[in-house]
Amino acid sequence: MTKSLVLVTGGSGFIASHIIIQLLNQGYQVRTTVRSLKKVPLIKKMLTTGGITDFTDLSFAEADLMNEEPWADAVAGAEYVIHVASPTPTLNFKNEDEMIRPAVNGVLYVLRAASQAHVKRVVLTSAYGAIFAGHRDRKTPFTEDVWSDLNAKGIHPYQRSKTMAEHAAWDFMAKDKSWMTLAAVNPVGVMGPVLASDYSHSNIQIQDMLEGKTKAVPKVDSGYIDVRDVASLHILAMTKPEAAGQRFLATTGETLSMMDVANILRRHFPAFASNLPTHVLPTTLLKLAARTNPMLRMVASVAGTYAETSDHKAVTLLGWQHRSAEEAIVATAQSMIDLGIVEVPGN
Repeated sequence: MTKSLVLVTGGSGFIASHIIIQLLNQGYQVRTTVRSLKKVPLIKKMLTTGGITDFTDLSFAEADLMNEEPWADAVAGAEYVIHVASPTPTLNFKNEDEMIRPAVNGVLYVLRAASQAHVKRVVLTSAYGAIFAGHRDRKTPFTEDVWSDLNAKGIHPYQRSKTMAEHAAWDFMAKDKSWMTLAAVNPVGVMGPVLASDYSHSNIQIQDMLEGKTKAVPKVDSGYIDVRDVASLHILAMTKPEAAGQRFLATTGETLSMMDVANILRRHFPAFASNLPTHVLPTTLLKLAARTNPMLRMVASVAGTYAETSDHKAVTLLGWQHRSAEEAIVATAQSMIDLGIVEVPGN
């Protein structure tokens, strides 16, 4: 029996690498895209860290979000596409277009190629940023029915890019004449085991806390989800008939402050206690500092905002199961220690 081929875009990414691991373990053939084939050794190293020993069913294609031409070959023969690749939050962009254009165009390149190749379903990795932004007076948990309000003030270009890219995907599907279906997964802050020193921006806050670089935490609430559970949700969204045409928040439904995160690390990793922050930075000071420090702008844009979310739809419609936010945070820190990314004080 021929194994189904799944194209996973952006194979060197944190979420994509965990999706690839689960697909290979479940008996799929996987082709993954990279901007440069020079990334192949890194990806294989990450997958090996994640327990993969046989690369027979894994292949690579060179493609990027700025060029449509390679996508037809990348998608050829695939039954499913999981489109994870997206510009990550960059701190020194010249203008919003640097983030928005590749996100929107990349989605359209992949969807066009997938439609022409008669792909069954595309799963788009969107973001919580396409749901919560611009809703400052929210009082009830965010669900998949909510979209970020791009007319609101102070929306960071990353959230704008994720929202516009997902809108572009659904608009494309409304006009598509093939039998292809689309599902979207919208993760909150993604934690969990890192496989190399190349990982998601959400995890950098854990590294910074453990290394004593965070002297005080901003007043930011967030949901957190384990990357392994984000990966399993993508595969459910790929295979379950009822996922067609749906969005799914990847969240545990818990909301933690950054001080809660620091306290979890303090409990589980007492050797790092003296490095971990004990003070909260007033939001007025944070916003003032963000005027001159681009690194603080994204954090400042969400400081003090409501962040409750619901996991109800993914759990009830797809039977999805997830770890707790605490487990995800502990797994992040433990993997950084195990890989030598963070050194235990005194060792």
